[in-house]
Amino acid sequence: MRLIIPFISGLLFGIGLIYSGMADPTIVQGFLDPFGDWNLSLLWVMVGALSVSFIGVFIARHRRRTLLGEPLEFPENSKINKNLIIGGLIFGAGWGLVGICPAPALVLLGRGMWEGIVFVIAMIVGMQLVNFFKK
Repeated sequence: MRLIIPFISGLLFGIGLIYSGMADPTIVQGFLDPFGDWNLSLLWVMVGALSVSFIGVFIARHRRRTLLGEPLEFPENSKINKNLIIGGLIFGAGWGLVGICPAPALVLLGRGMWEGIVFVIAMIVGMQLVNFFKK
């Protein structure tokens, strides 16, 4: 059961990314370009996702354990610092340039698309560079 729930969650998430168009870089770039051919369809995807997430977090905050009986813990660090801001700017620039972020990149990788392969390799290299420079 401990493997089935994450598997089903990941499957639903991936199907949702494909069905909504979030795994299509051209649709994402259209959403991120208000001065060009602006495509607002992803706004409704995000509103729907945030609504479901809000309800889930609201319910979870009133529980002490998960449905499988494990302790339920929420992150306590909510400080906005220099690393968070710089990381957000870098993430946003990359997302805006290519229209891909980590989850859709994994969908593209799973579909064998070259964009996903290149993005995932670059993402892994970037994570390793951060670890290298933090030492």
